[in-house]
Amino acid sequence: MLKRVMMVLAALCLSAGIVSAEVKKNPVVEMETSLGKIKLELFEKEAPISVKNFLDYANSGYYSDTIFHRVIPGFMIQGGGLTGKLVPKGGEKASIKNEASNGLKNLRGTLAMARTGEPDSATAQFFINVNNNAFLDQRDKTVAGFGYAVFGKVIEGMDVVDKIVATPQERKNSVFQNVPKTPVVIKSVKVVK
Repeated sequence: MLKRVMMVLAALCLSAGIVSAEVKKNPVVEMETSLGKIKLELFEKEAPISVKNFLDYANSGYYSDTIFHRVIPGFMIQGGGLTGKLVPKGGEKASIKNEASNGLKNLRGTLAMARTGEPDSATAQFFINVNNNAFLDQRDKTVAGFGYAVFGKVIEGMDVVDKIVATPQERKNSVFQNVPKTPVVIKSVKVVK
């Protein structure tokens, strides 16, 4: 009898929308690079603008044939906007609002939006932290303390990230100072879940 009452209550709750039949999960993408694959979970609830932006670029194929152009041991790897000739890929969308105040920290393995000195200037480029980089977290709302928005984390392939950051680098000019000697190419970024 109790079992029947519980089933009726559950059915009523579901039909009234009180209990969700399915919990929404974070998107997961797979980034295939010339040095291996990296799987990333994106934090849609905490960083909806950054996640939508990244997924829009990924789904359009924008990241294919871009490179990791800034690789700094003990810090991070940055990519997603330049070709192997170190020129902008072109076709970037408008910049997005900085979500650095979302409470997520720039810890080892996290994915964050790259930007210029202007807080709301991020477009396609991103970086993966290879160290805990608390100095990149938001300290205040000033331009200097605004921070860099974390919007995901590596869930598989941190060994590939470590391989990328360990590649021999060279200084090309005053702008490109930590460029892998052999380009590390992003072949694709695809949603897998």
